[in-house]
Amino acid sequence: MAWTGLVIGFVFGIILQKGRVCFNSAFRDVLIFKDNYLMKLAALALALQSITLLLFAQFGAIHLAPKPLNWIANIIGGYIFGLGMVLAGGCASGVTYRSGEGMTTAWFAAIFYGLTAYATSSGIFSGWSKWVSKFNITIQSTNPVYASKIGPTVSTVLNVSPWVATLVFAALLMWYAFGTKTTQRPTKFNWVIAAILIAILAPIAWWTSAKSGRNYGLGITGGWVNLFSVYTANKPINWEGAEIIGIILGALVSSLASKEFKFRMPKDPKTYLQVMVGGALMGFGAATAGGCNIGHFLTGVPQLAISSLIASVFFILGNWTMAWLLFGKER
Repeated sequence: MAWTGLVIGFVFGIILQKGRVCFNSAFRDVLIFKDNYLMKLAALALALQSITLLLFAQFGAIHLAPKPLNWIANIIGGYIFGLGMVLAGGCASGVTYRSGEGMTTAWFAAIFYGLTAYATSSGIFSGWSKWVSKFNITIQSTNPVYASKIGPTVSTVLNVSPWVATLVFAALLMWYAFGTKTTQRPTKFNWVIAAILIAILAPIAWWTSAKSGRNYGLGITGGWVNLFSVYTANKPINWEGAEIIGIILGALVSSLASKEFKFRMPKDPKTYLQVMVGGALMGFGAATAGGCNIGHFLTGVPQLAISSLIASVFFILGNWTMAWLLFGKER
């Protein structure tokens, strides 16, 4: 069933490319440029996805699986990942889809992201991952919308129905998305369309992934780790690894069709060193935190996982720190 990951990734790559979806830009632009376009996209996608994922879980098509809470890993890993995405010039999904557009800096950022994530999860830095995983906090769930062993969520902590927490969460984000002024930018898919498409794709991705034996939705880090393990440990390509290939191919086809594909190189060759450092920080941070901007922010936050909420806060704080250091003083 790994081929379904390729199909899901292909569609996801088109959405990312047509919507110019990058969470590094979403977080950074709000602070530096007062531009909330991509943040509105993210908010709407999270709101809608929290409902679509829970609907699929309510009808038994999937079982939600919030990631374990790990205060040390979520905070440290999240902050390091946030620092890295600014240096890399894109988040985990951003450098992945932009690799398909011909952006050479994204190639180097993605390669170093995947290498470091692999090294941290199962390579030379795996001792760190094993040590920090000792602090994972999980609970046993009896609610049928969840898997049996999960990380705590807002609903489990407050002891309320997942629907109550989800509808309040979605309503707050909807208010932000539609109740405040939106900056504009030209994209093939505007922020509303891109968010709706992501919210539709997300539960389908989870369902197909679960059929392959992986009970989780859209992700990036595990896919890059898998692709590197194919060559280093002779492992087969799994659903998430196929998803990465699909994202790159989807972005490639989409950019070619819209005549946006172009081999792009930076004016200053030193930029390659910067993005490699950024990619390495992202890889280490994501492997430490237990997920990246897709696994935690886009997929974990809609489940109202405490781990994903904490990691996402520190993604943003790390992003803002590095964005201010690099760009804030110039404005």
